Order: sequence, then structure tokens, then C-alpha cells
Amino acid sequence: MDGHVTVVGGGVIGLLTARELRAAGLDVTVLDRGEIGREASWAGSGILSPLHPWRQPAAVHPLSLWSQRVYPTLAETLAAESGIDPELHTDGLLLPDCTDPGQALTWARQWQVPAQTLDAGALRAAEPALAPHTTAVLLPQVAQVRNPRLLRALRVALQHAGVRFEQDCEVLGFARRGNRVEALDTRRGRRAVQLLLVTAGAWSGQLLRGCGLDLPIEPVRGQILALQTPPGLIRHVLLAEGHYLVPRHDGLVLAGSTVERTGFDKTPRPATADALHAAAARLVPALEDAPRVAHWVGLRPGSPDGTPYMGRHPRLENVYVSGGHFRSGLTLAPASAVLLAALITGGTPPLDPAPYALPAQPAAADA
Repeated sequence: MDGHVTVVGGGVIGLLTARELRAAGLDVTVLDRGEIGREASWAGSGILSPLHPWRQPAAVHPLSLWSQRVYPTLAETLAAESGIDPELHTDGLLLPDCTDPGQALTWARQWQVPAQTLDAGALRAAEPALAPHTTAVLLPQVAQVRNPRLLRALRVALQHAGVRFEQDCEVLGFARRGNRVEALDTRRGRRAVQLLLVTAGAWSGQLLRGCGLDLPIEPVRGQILALQTPPGLIRHVLLAEGHYLVPRHDGLVLAGSTVERTGFDKTPRPATADALHAAAARLVPALEDAPRVAHWVGLRPGSPDGTPYMGRHPRLENVYVSGGHFRSGLTLAPASAVLLAALITGGTPPLDPAPYALPAQPAAADA
């Protein structure tokens, strides 16, 4: 297929979709309002699963499980293409004193996902540093990836494949003619477009209103604290009391995360760092004295229930959207990319796209 696609947004959704489009023979340019791969995709924890998958909307499960199946091969391929190891490890997700174990196991049986319950003794053996708990649910096949390294690997691999990047190129407006967008007005001048894909994360809702599309995508702030520990102190990704711990294999532990609707404010709050550290120490007492390495903020693209929007603009024939993945953008990205690339190129999507279709818009939205 011949043509050129302009991708607005250089996070994991935009980059993986650019990869699929380039593989299909299209020329691709990725624009980003800042630095490629430095927003929510970089700021997240790298857990390759929704935190409580059985509590997710039904439409999220096919995307999540399809992506989890392909991630190991994807990470290996990107490492070979870029020379950067994304550090994907299948450590498992452990939920001490899970409040709804019956639902968790029912969901696992329904979707054929390995899951088991652990009693107090098995839990101590599996995670010796954990504070005492009586039971736990274990999802052993959940993996984690070092997301900043994944994004760097993606960028290098895409550059080798011929994808072009323009940073600090915020889109300010759309030049339309009839049912097409012909150009973008950016801080670096006007850019003609043939096909346009908007994957602008937390900024997607605000941006798309400029071309007559009103989607309920808003920024949702998340704060994460990084602690340094001896390697191997924590063996699994841990989730309890609304907080998680993600142990990197070099001993770095990510403690997160908050869910704050504070607009586009990315200011880290010292009191939040204290609260995250306290929650981490309740789970693993040895973390109480662990040195703090970093504290940062990301803005997730929040949607009403976490189901993303993916598809063609209801009235602009050359505009496509992938947005609103909320807390699961990294998890859902491979399936989202393949699905959307199929819609753009006329291929056969691996999953039914209907649950993610953009809603019809009233004519007044064009005003």
C-alpha cells in the first residue's frame, strides 16, 4: 500500500502503530509535542497486565491477552533490531489478601489464564520479604518490561526502518477541506498530510476537538516513587491495598501509583512520595529504610471505563484515532497497533474492532 501517514503522538501506541504501518509499506512520520517516548509510556511502571484484570471492562480482555502473548517475541525482536534490551521478565503478579479471589479465579478460568491461590505458608515461601498475609492470588504469567528501555528500543528500530521523527512539534490546528484534513498547523509550521493518526495520549481529547471530534479523554495524573534495594529482595510484582511494587532485576523498586484528576499539572508532590513510601513499607517492611532514587509524574489518557477508542473519524475520511487507554496503554499497545494498522490499510484485524469504534458525533460538533 502506497501513501504517507502522519502520526501525532510518540508514545508506545503511536510508535508500535507506526511500526506496523511501516511494515505494511507506508511512509510514516511521527510528530510529538515534546520528546519522543517521554510521556505516560515512559512514566508508567511497565506491568504488562491490568492491575486487577477481572475488574476490567469486557472489551479490554481481548486486547490485553493478545498483547501479553506477543510481548516476549516483540521484546526479543526489538532487542535484535536496536541493540537495546527492553528487559522483559515474567515475574508474575501476586495479590496478597486479595479481596475478591473468587472473581479472580472465575475470570482466569473463563479466559484460560493460569492462576492459583496461596496459603500463608506458600506465600511466605514465594515472597519471604512480604509482611505477613494469610492468602494471595498469583497470576504467574504476568510480565513486566523496563518501559523507558522499550521506548528507546522502539525508536532506534523505527529509525532503522525509515520512520521519521519530529520532536517539539505541537499540533495547534487542522486545515480541512470537505471531509478531509489536508494539513496540520504546528509550532514548527504547516505540515501537509495524506493520512492522519492521532495517538496523543492525555492530550488527545483536547486536540481532537479541533477537528470536530468530542471524545471523553482527559489527563489523569499518576505519581511513582523509585526505591533502591538489593537485587532479589522482591520476587514478584506485588499489588495490595491499592498500591503496587514493581521490582526491577537490578534492585530498583517502583512504588505506585496515584490516580489524580488535576488537569495537566505534572508537579510531583512530596507528601505523595511519603505516602507511597509508607504504603511500600507496609507491604515489604525492609523498604522502610530503602533510599529514594527518584519521584516522577505521568499523565494517563483517561477514558470513562478504560476502554480505548480506536478507528476512523466519523466524518473525516483520512483521520484515525487511537486513544483513551487509561492505565493500560503499555499493556494494550501491541494489539491496538495491529488492529488500527489493519483498519488503515484495509487488512483483517486480529480482533473485532467494533467495541472500540469512535462514537457518532452530532453535526454541531463541526462548528
